[in-house]
Amino acid sequence: MPQILMIEDDARLAAMVADYLRQAGFDVTPAADGAAGIAHLKRDPVDLILLDLMLPDGDGLDVFRRIRGLSGAAAETPVVMLTAKGDPTDRVVGLELGADDYVAKPFEPRELVARIRAVLRRGRGAGADTRDQLRFGRLEIDRGARMVRLDGIDKLLTSHQFGLLLAMAERPGRVLKREQLQEFVSGDAQSYDPAFDRSIDVHIGRIRAAIEDDAKQPRRIITVRGTGYVFAKVQD
Repeated sequence: MPQILMIEDDARLAAMVADYLRQAGFDVTPAADGAAGIAHLKRDPVDLILLDLMLPDGDGLDVFRRIRGLSGAAAETPVVMLTAKGDPTDRVVGLELGADDYVAKPFEPRELVARIRAVLRRGRGAGADTRDQLRFGRLEIDRGARMVRLDGIDKLLTSHQFGLLLAMAERPGRVLKREQLQEFVSGDAQSYDPAFDRSIDVHIGRIRAAIEDDAKQPRRIITVRGTGYVFAKVQD
């Protein structure tokens, strides 16, 4: 049973969401503030963190940074942020920092469950092709291990960035719009949000920094102005 840590100070909302998630097959541990959440994470590993961005003991983004600063597997735990509806800035910053997804309040519990399952599938490499690896010359994308290597050297990407790269690399030569990338990465085309547009360029820039010889003159991920991105099969 997947273990979820929910860092949320609204006790009524936390109880309702925890109830729904348990019925959906998740084991949920609530934490009322960032300090309690991080203390639990240090003691017991979890499969995913639900993180509210409005907490009584500080900004949720700061809590996210502290989580990513932990040692070991805890630092790599997937994080789905819960944000206030109508405030895209926090969502953009959260994605730029490496959050795996976000859900705007108020939200439908079914949407939250769908997003959690999509993030967990990405983390396990579920739904991958029977081939574990994609190779493009010096670039290797390992679906099973969710690792990217250039010249045999591991390149660090967040789960969200790996999902974007894999979505493009599985469709080389095809121009992908931002809405399509959202669907491939989150598994939900209906939840497309303009905030995704404003953060995707940052994610693509970081992917390019990892896999391109010159991120300013990319050869693998090409921008199609006004449309989206295309992954080029460079066999160098």
